[in-house]
Amino acid sequence: CRLALRDGLKVERLNIRELPAEALLLAQWGHPAIVNALAQVEQARAIVVATPVYKAAYSGVLKVFLDLLPQTALAGKTVLPLATGGSPHHMLALHYALRPVLQSLSARHILTGVYATDAQIARSTEGVYTPAADISTRLDEAVATLLAESFRMPAPTRFEPVLFSQVRCSV
Repeated sequence: CRLALRDGLKVERLNIRELPAEALLLAQWGHPAIVNALAQVEQARAIVVATPVYKAAYSGVLKVFLDLLPQTALAGKTVLPLATGGSPHHMLALHYALRPVLQSLSARHILTGVYATDAQIARSTEGVYTPAADISTRLDEAVATLLAESFRMPAPTRFEPVLFSQVRCSV
């Protein structure tokens, strides 16, 4: 995890696919796994939401989990949305589908998300995923912004003005 490599931050992963389906779908707030997951969100200073995109929307299991969160669950938090999808056509799902839900949960700041197509993420025979160089750069920049926004760490100063003629899309 890129965050764990920076400045000794404590990073906890919450894999909602591992939460009991029945507890999620029936909104069993008292279930120990749900209580623990909600506490992780509450205690976090920053949230990275990663999801696959299918049929122009984020995953159903993410929606079910977000529905369990209190209306102010993301208050005071900076959120970085990440998504993968089969084609560049789903890139706007971060902005039009996920962002409004995150806003409704009172996120202090929702950063510009990073979207990658399946073709931009290689999977080794050992099951290790490696993003393409341009996606890796965008992820590094997004993490730097997340740290600057959430923990008041200085943003990198390596940014230089770029001529419009040099701008290209990386999806």
